[in-house]
Amino acid sequence: MYDILSIGGTAMDVFLDVHEASVHCRLKAEVCQLCLNYAEKIPVQKVTFVSGVGTAPNNAVGSARLGLKAALYTIIGNDVAGVNSYDIFTKEGVATKYVVVDKKNPTDYSTILSFQGERTLLTCQLPRKYSLPRNIETKWIFLGNLPDGHKILHSQLIKKIKKEKVKLGYNPGAHELREGIEGMKEILSVTEVFIINKEEAWRLVGRDVDIKNLLVKLKEFGPKIVVITDGKNGATSYDGTSFYAQGIYDLPVVEKTGAGDAFATGFMASLIGGCDVQMALRCGAANSASVVGHIGAQVGLMTKKQMQKFLKVHGEAPCKMI
Repeated sequence: MYDILSIGGTAMDVFLDVHEASVHCRLKAEVCQLCLNYAEKIPVQKVTFVSGVGTAPNNAVGSARLGLKAALYTIIGNDVAGVNSYDIFTKEGVATKYVVVDKKNPTDYSTILSFQGERTLLTCQLPRKYSLPRNIETKWIFLGNLPDGHKILHSQLIKKIKKEKVKLGYNPGAHELREGIEGMKEILSVTEVFIINKEEAWRLVGRDVDIKNLLVKLKEFGPKIVVITDGKNGATSYDGTSFYAQGIYDLPVVEKTGAGDAFATGFMASLIGGCDVQMALRCGAANSASVVGHIGAQVGLMTKKQMQKFLKVHGEAPCKMI
């Protein structure tokens, strides 16, 4: 019996550090656009390759480090990136029984332009046919970023959750968000924990400056706990009874890729371990603060001992009822 099965795509990330290319690259703060001079050679300060990443792989690796018995269902390519990814999962103690190799298509790929601590992603996510493996015994399922054509998997998950009382943590990807809230209604109706960022929440239920209204609107679609992350403003949550606001740990930031995944992993693992929502929010914030201090989405993911030490050293970032 697994504590958690993470489901979603795996990619190789290539980080291009353009911090020193200020002559050719500038940030328009008023419209948040990264501008590169067209048809020019842009100098790159540093290149970093990271395999085995993605919302689901990050969750699986992070969950295993936090002491959970974690498994991963993902599809990788029959290439170097796929081999490296598989080796990473094995090394991290993630069960690879449900890792599938696509012999026709390569592993998904992302290029991350890193500039002044922020990142711009260029992603290539190939079509994959995800179908829930049979006879999986798990207490929780975490559903991350999926390619187009995910409806079959959604239907299978709904049946499994209703039949076996499995709990679902859901962090939708671009394809699911593109379908809007109507396309997500069925899966949300059986979701235990729904985690998205503020911009995604606006996209689903409309722009609203009152975070409580956003949380309530999302909660009406069925999830038992809703969490909205908002970068440096922290996170908020609603469990049907109380609203909570969680601050961030204000520590040095190197690169922000994986911050949201780390938060979701810390939050979910804490809940699974028996913590209440307030403590789960703190653990999510701590895990996120650790990850953004490194390049890549997994280097800073904490172990259980590291989490305990972090909370002891840095204290508890404010989490209060609102």
